[in-house]
Amino acid sequence: MTNTSPTPPTPPKSPASSASSRSPISRFPHLRQDFAASLVVFLVALPLCVGVAVASGVPAELGLITGIVGGIVTGLMRGSSLQVSGPAAGLTVLVFEAVREFGLPALGVIVLATGALQILMGALKLGRYFRAISVSVVEGMLAGIGLVLIAGQLYAMAGTEAPASGVAKLVELPGALVDSLGSTRALASLGLGAATIAVLVLWKRMPSRVRSVPGPLAAVGLATLAALVFSMPVATVEVKGLLDSVQPPPLSAFGDLLGLGLLGTVVAFTLIASAESLFSAAAVDRMHGGPRTAYDKELVAQGAGNALCGLLGALPMTAVIVRSAANVQAGARTKASRVLHGVWLLLFAALLPGALAYIPIPALAGILVYSGAKLIPVGQIVSLWRGHRGEALILVVTALSIVAVSMFEGVLIGLALAVAKTAWEASHIRLDVIDKGAGPVQAHLSGNATFLRLPKILDSLEALPQDRPVELDLSGLHHLDHACRTALESWAERHSAVGTEPVRMTAEPARPAAG
Repeated sequence: MTNTSPTPPTPPKSPASSASSRSPISRFPHLRQDFAASLVVFLVALPLCVGVAVASGVPAELGLITGIVGGIVTGLMRGSSLQVSGPAAGLTVLVFEAVREFGLPALGVIVLATGALQILMGALKLGRYFRAISVSVVEGMLAGIGLVLIAGQLYAMAGTEAPASGVAKLVELPGALVDSLGSTRALASLGLGAATIAVLVLWKRMPSRVRSVPGPLAAVGLATLAALVFSMPVATVEVKGLLDSVQPPPLSAFGDLLGLGLLGTVVAFTLIASAESLFSAAAVDRMHGGPRTAYDKELVAQGAGNALCGLLGALPMTAVIVRSAANVQAGARTKASRVLHGVWLLLFAALLPGALAYIPIPALAGILVYSGAKLIPVGQIVSLWRGHRGEALILVVTALSIVAVSMFEGVLIGLALAVAKTAWEASHIRLDVIDKGAGPVQAHLSGNATFLRLPKILDSLEALPQDRPVELDLSGLHHLDHACRTALESWAERHSAVGTEPVRMTAEPARPAAG
């Protein structure tokens, strides 16, 4: 007789066993895209990290450390999922000036204090307010940085030392280039730098297969190969080793924070790094359809990265639009791509530090000259001049102020101009007078009555006939400040003092509530 007893049912898998049986692909569905994108970002970031460090006057490894922290630490934190952080060309000039004035040990203190301020601002939810900074000021800041960066790196391309001030860099540049024509070493250096720039400019016209290699990496690689093959007498990067380059700031350096000069530098680092990072985040958000940036969390992430960089004595970090754009264009889907790019930088710095010693400094200078040129928004200036000349003026004055004075003062001048322009435009006022020849003169004020336009208002009112009654209609005013209110009342008393019928003021804007 056949046994027909039913087969016992298979027990359901527990959640733990189900999760453990999942493949890495199912748990990380975008791993393939993120892995490929991380390699592209690594290849873009490597020469830029080294170039920014050398141009800042610090060991090349410090730029790699900042790139590693920006990838692994800041990359793991919340904020912007596809934005990539690291050392930026936009801070090169400021870092160079800080190291020259306060010394390399103080750099760690400045960067640490910058990070602490960024964390505080993020915790206070001030990140979103950076979007209120005038775009013209930011563009002018970047243009000024670009001008100083180009001038300084042209000296590096020629193998000569650059003057300290921005004005001197520009004024003495023609003479320095003419002098270099009489030196074989300087000509070789200039030629290699110029060839690097040419590769970067022409790289976009190469076939798509060739362009799979990032332009900066190709330019540096070709320059390094040329220098080796032809035994060119050019300076190369000095290598100290990753661990030897890590120099935490000594406790004695923190006493410098009591000085106004160092505090001003910290404020400049904080404002510029934060503005550049958050403007970059807004630009990256327009490039993809994924989650939007949480500005306050991104500011905290940038602050945490800068605080760690400061403890390690490394360069400050910002979000970098070049690396971020490369990340998005390479198909990155999650923050894993930027974290992995930091891992690749760490492996390179740990396993192949000697490779840096073959990189010619003129090639790195050429990359930064090219990067500096991209910071100057020539097209933006032309379009602003056609439609918004006031904004164009703010941009140009900010840039020139940075060149002529310094980064911090230049930005403050730009901000002051932007505030003054906004206040002037907000105080627009119009006075319309209707005089029918008989009866009272009717005067209508419209717009915003502020102390900035008070002389114009009083001149127009005092020009009204003294022997005629006046009806002053204030219904068109959006705002009437205390200075204007008091001045109008005084004018009304003076106008009525000669025996004319008292001035009638109608529809006055409501006074703000007390307390």
